[in-house]
Amino acid sequence: MKKNVVLYSILASFLLLFSCKEDKLTEVVEVPLPTKEEKITIGSPNDVKADPGSFEMTKLPFNYDALAPAIRTLTLETHYSKHYLSYTNNFNKEIVSTEFENMPIEDILKKMDLNNAKLRQNAGGYYNHTLYFNVLTPKEQTPKDTLAGSINKEFGSFNNLTNQFKAQSEKQFGSGWVWLVVDRYGKLQITTTQDQDNPLMKNALIPGTPILGIDLWEHAYYLDYQNRKGSYIDAFYEHINWEKVNEYYVEALKKVKKV
Repeated sequence: MKKNVVLYSILASFLLLFSCKEDKLTEVVEVPLPTKEEKITIGSPNDVKADPGSFEMTKLPFNYDALAPAIRTLTLETHYSKHYLSYTNNFNKEIVSTEFENMPIEDILKKMDLNNAKLRQNAGGYYNHTLYFNVLTPKEQTPKDTLAGSINKEFGSFNNLTNQFKAQSEKQFGSGWVWLVVDRYGKLQITTTQDQDNPLMKNALIPGTPILGIDLWEHAYYLDYQNRKGSYIDAFYEHINWEKVNEYYVEALKKVKKV
């Protein structure tokens, strides 16, 4: 069901949204600025489909307004249907007729030449956003099962993990990501990457398999929080799908045991 949202005071914020660093290496999504009385149509995530290619967008299992007011409708819609879609389409274009066209995304990230700036940015952008949207949920959760036990063992408590993750997110300078990863020894660690890099790439400070990631590019939060990044971090944390994170954790442990 489509909703019409009347916008009266977001001209400056809307301009900032599309002036992020993405335009250096990826195709910029050209969106005309709305006039004062113009209405922007908010559609359904089910209507968003990438161009035909090797990789598809993950389906968003809730409407754009499901995370409001923590992450508002326009922010989520723009993030999903503009930025994520753009990364997906650009990534698929980059791998056409290459060795990567039929390769799993994790293998592409591990093997690709990091000097290939377009592939690096778009492959990372696709993978990172896929994980980001998969670990969001409207309902607040806490870790359970295997993951909960490991968090208590390795961080002392869930509160300790939360404090460390949020503190690292606050300290992250510029556009980038903060991750909870399973390292090569099967241990949980918090780490960071710049731009659209991630811990699967050759340049990772702490190599590992991401099971949780927060997008700290301005397009993820500026319309809602402007320079109050800490408020966005708190809001994101309230909507983590810990059941999905636990699934990622179990799968990552299986890969460690096979190595």
